[in-house]
Amino acid sequence: MTDTLTSNPAPAIEVAGLECGYGGKPVLKNISFTVGRGEIFFIIGGSGCGKSTLLRHMVGLHTPTAGTVKFLGQSFTLADTAARRGMLKTFGMLFQSGALWSSLTLRRNVGLPLEEYTTLSRREIDEIAGLKLGQVGLGGFEDYYPAEISGGMKKRAGLARALALDPAIVFFDEPSAGLDPVTSRKLDELIRQIRETFGTTIVVVSHELASIFDLADRVIMLDRAEQGIIAEGRPRDLLANSRDPRVSEFLRRGDKPL
Repeated sequence: MTDTLTSNPAPAIEVAGLECGYGGKPVLKNISFTVGRGEIFFIIGGSGCGKSTLLRHMVGLHTPTAGTVKFLGQSFTLADTAARRGMLKTFGMLFQSGALWSSLTLRRNVGLPLEEYTTLSRREIDEIAGLKLGQVGLGGFEDYYPAEISGGMKKRAGLARALALDPAIVFFDEPSAGLDPVTSRKLDELIRQIRETFGTTIVVVSHELASIFDLADRVIMLDRAEQGIIAEGRPRDLLANSRDPRVSEFLRRGDKPL
């Protein structure tokens, strides 16, 4: 992480007028919001509303048709290849499946970002990978393969990889998908611990109410028909005060949090 990225007071993320879509078909229009440094920020909404689409356009997996994304004050959208590569080192991402390479051990999986973005030796990379696995509770599993561990452990191994470069920002795409409630709660606790320990900015795509109410400092809610943001704020404030029936219906599914 460069001094330029860490010495300015800009928000962790600034999204302005973003338009996202595939094959010329718009999915989201005029998306604008900011995420403060050290904030746990959720992107919420029902199935098909564009949560993962927004995330993928923000991190450069797809190119927006309009608008800009800034990380720590620098434009990611308008950056040239060299600048963008440097900025990629400032954030990590945990995909729904964990996205681990089945042919590599957990140690080698976690070491991949270090191999790509640093000139560290194999021994140094292995040492850091072991430390990162230890941080997520997988010490002793360094030489296991993904097929030899549970779904929850795969998510934690994916998180260790996302943390390999000590990023300022970590993105999570439906981290609780496929997990039982107990394992999901443990992952939520780990996410909170990462923020509290390292001051990491956390951005989570989720529809899970338990995680939303337990973790989120602030949320934006997307709507499929609106193709945009229909609510923004603290989830409990939105639950108590929103007059939009779409917001109330989403946040009141099942048992409400106390």
